[in-house]
Amino acid sequence: MKDILLCGCQGKMGHVVRACVAEREDCRIVAGVDVNADAQADFPVYQNAMDCGEKVDVIIDYSHPNSLDGLLEYSFAKNVPIVLATTGYHPDQIQKIEEAAKKIPIFFSFNMSLGINLLAELAKKAAAFLGDQFDIEIVEKHHNRKVDAPSGTALMLADAINEAMDNKEVYVYDRHSVRKKREKNEIGISSIRGGTIVGEHEVIFAGHDEIITLGHTAMSREIFAVGSINAAIFMSNQQKPGLYRMSDLL
Repeated sequence: MKDILLCGCQGKMGHVVRACVAEREDCRIVAGVDVNADAQADFPVYQNAMDCGEKVDVIIDYSHPNSLDGLLEYSFAKNVPIVLATTGYHPDQIQKIEEAAKKIPIFFSFNMSLGINLLAELAKKAAAFLGDQFDIEIVEKHHNRKVDAPSGTALMLADAINEAMDNKEVYVYDRHSVRKKREKNEIGISSIRGGTIVGEHEVIFAGHDEIITLGHTAMSREIFAVGSINAAIFMSNQQKPGLYRMSDLL
């Protein structure tokens, strides 16, 4: 039985994780961290991770990028692995995560879905096969309450494709501001926000007289919760510092 500290336990994803953990026998949530520490929960909730006195095996974070420093401080102090499932990190925060992984085990993925990570691998292979013969565009759709754009998952897909293209591609987010034809080394990334869309990602390879499309649709938030819980179980057994990805779990 693995004991979990759940950060962002009172948020939407926090509640989904709680429901999924309640159905499992290999883990339990023994404490939570949330700005809303007074809300009802089956475990003690703290506003700051450093106030947590319970012994935990692993941390799952579904809070906010602003919580990163406090979580890393707690992880350092307690030598506890951490699963970072929060999105919207700035480049300097990602660099901070990479530096922290030299001291503690950190699992970091822009998307906890198995299907999305498979999509990234398929897009990578398609890009390597098609080369520069096809134009590449990524379209992502999310609910109207999502703050960051483009999504971290869209950037993850772009990075996977760019790796296959020897990192020669340039990301383009806003075409209306520049009136010129598309360059060959571009990866266009478009964001759509509306309604209650959980998450849709589409990678388009547009060639001469043919189009290849790879896509993934999330039907519920449960797929992300299950992925992060599986990652937490995996990370609870990791003692060696490092930056772990979904490929390590698979």
